[in-house]
Amino acid sequence: MRVIVFGAGAVGGLVAAKLLGGDREVVVIARLDDVVVLRSRGLHVSGRTEGTFEPSSFDGLVMGMEADAVVLTVKSYDVYEAARQIGRFLPTHPPLLALQNGLGIEEQILDGLRAEGSPTPPGRVTPGISTVAVTRRAPGELFHAAEGEVILPSPSEAGSKASADRFEGLLTSGGFSVRRVGEFARERWRKVIVNAAINPVTADHDVLNGQLARDPWRGQAETLLHEAQAVAEAEGISFDDSEIEADLWRIVRATAANASSMLQDVRRNHRTEVEAITGEILRRGVTHGLELPASRRVYDRLKAREPAAPPGEQRS
Repeated sequence: MRVIVFGAGAVGGLVAAKLLGGDREVVVIARLDDVVVLRSRGLHVSGRTEGTFEPSSFDGLVMGMEADAVVLTVKSYDVYEAARQIGRFLPTHPPLLALQNGLGIEEQILDGLRAEGSPTPPGRVTPGISTVAVTRRAPGELFHAAEGEVILPSPSEAGSKASADRFEGLLTSGGFSVRRVGEFARERWRKVIVNAAINPVTADHDVLNGQLARDPWRGQAETLLHEAQAVAEAEGISFDDSEIEADLWRIVRATAANASSMLQDVRRNHRTEVEAITGEILRRGVTHGLELPASRRVYDRLKAREPAAPPGEQRS
């Protein structure tokens, strides 16, 4: 079985490492600097997973490349172009598992596939939610801080039960904890709300997740949490205050030693996923007439610090 992991960041690297073995061939699609390291030194993982792993790696798909499944782990801002590559170069049209942060990811994937004339049958894209805590310390070097889980739609909600079942089996065989849930849209919003509280504060102030339990960061995180919660409510997804606050502090405790993905990007002077998280919350809030001053402030601060976006990127 050949699995393509498209993206060699923290989550993608860990997925590639854990899926290697048995009858599985893993191919990583990554940027050239990552490919050079993976080919010369392999992928070193420490923490909850230990070892050096040697997946095949390329800096792009090529015509005629085949795969039985694709796990898409690129950053949210690279999803559309990655989907175009998949549509252009993978003639077998394999099922895709999308493990991005943020909202509107499946729509971007389908748009990218359609742009290349690639068919998009129901269930070709399976959405997933990862709560695995892993830090990319350098190209080819990861720290797996906490196990977490991967959440997939329940069989009754999955667009294609066969595809979702395939990814459940694949991830489970690699040692991931997998949970299938009904009301998947609610679970997606749950993660977006918690991400909107954790990621921007840690990135803006250069603190690890565990430090959010103390003021002044605690108050900032809770304010962002409730602004995102209000947008979810306006979109028809409700959470009790006690429920969503418990989720936030449970994740903070479980990932206390972890640097959020947004903080990792800021430290490397890379673009962040603030557009797909806080930016999307702001855009949806505007359509519902909501004032989100804390979200606006942190969004503007992080956008001002990151490298210039390519021409044409939408700003909130």
